[in-house]
Amino acid sequence: MCIDGQERLTFCSNDYLGLAADPRLAETLCSAAERYGVGAGAAHLINGHFHPHQRLEEELAEWLEVDAARLFSTGYMANLGVVGSLVGRGDTVIADRLNHASLVDAVQLSGAHLSRYRHNDLEDLESRLSRARGERMILTDGVFSMDGNVAPLAELVVLAERFDAWLVVDEAHAFGVLGEQGRGSFEAAGLVPGERVLRVGTLGKAFGTAGAFVAGAAEPLEVLLQRARTYLFTTAQPPAVAEASRQALSIVRDEGWRRKQLRALIAAFRKAAGQLTGVELLPSITPIQPLLVGDASRAVVLAERLADRGLLVPAIRPPTVPPGGSRLRVTFSAAHEMVDLDRLLSALRECTILK
Repeated sequence: MCIDGQERLTFCSNDYLGLAADPRLAETLCSAAERYGVGAGAAHLINGHFHPHQRLEEELAEWLEVDAARLFSTGYMANLGVVGSLVGRGDTVIADRLNHASLVDAVQLSGAHLSRYRHNDLEDLESRLSRARGERMILTDGVFSMDGNVAPLAELVVLAERFDAWLVVDEAHAFGVLGEQGRGSFEAAGLVPGERVLRVGTLGKAFGTAGAFVAGAAEPLEVLLQRARTYLFTTAQPPAVAEASRQALSIVRDEGWRRKQLRALIAAFRKAAGQLTGVELLPSITPIQPLLVGDASRAVVLAERLADRGLLVPAIRPPTVPPGGSRLRVTFSAAHEMVDLDRLLSALRECTILK
């Protein structure tokens, strides 16, 4: 990137497969804009649902081997929509404490009671499920955006079935990345989602475009169509973006080398970064590789030192992370090459040893 006239090699983007600047997506977007125009012009259920929207929903559902998928304008709106459609006053949502802010807001806006269990603590979750009233929902990220670790999905599925609860998983940082085919954390765990599982995905990360979707069984997806206020009462995603997203999905499916490149970068980084002084490498198999610093001011200083060396790795501080949890959040893309990784590691070694 060029920031204030200075070029920076970035390690903070969610463009995990390097598709955001892919010329094939740009060409598809331009061609579709010429055909369909720039904007959808209305909500989906008025006259804003174009052929590209319909085809993208069908292709996402086929790719994920589920009944249906529903498009939303953003991941934030998708989370608000799915939670608010399935639970309300008198119901209980049991949510991981480290969930994304949109999931927290979704529960608060739904009117359901929010019960937050300790991060990935199954005993705490089970205890809260046993005390919950009304309709129950387990709510979790698939990959946690600040730590990069993965939810224990196999155990969550068992608990959801035992307590007849909805299981809603935000797969924003998993789709396109995890699993041999990029189908996310369920594929990576060898699991087949049941009728009570709904997954939220974003198109603005690994897919390189914009927008989001919810995928799952036919009945709850029909409920979303009737109840999700963030679907009903907003203009649809531009059809040209939906068409570009179809192109992105084709690339995600067919170009597995991108995931192999990511895995190679992650493995090489973890081998070297574990030897850095003054920072702690958190456990993660994903492109999100946090280096825990602890003190917020020191994290800022390290980010500034990296910037002086032409690298963009922002410091993440409270309230985004808990006090004492400030970090450098390194993220990788298939667009990175090993020479980029070498440059990052060299700069990190220089910066972390400085007082």
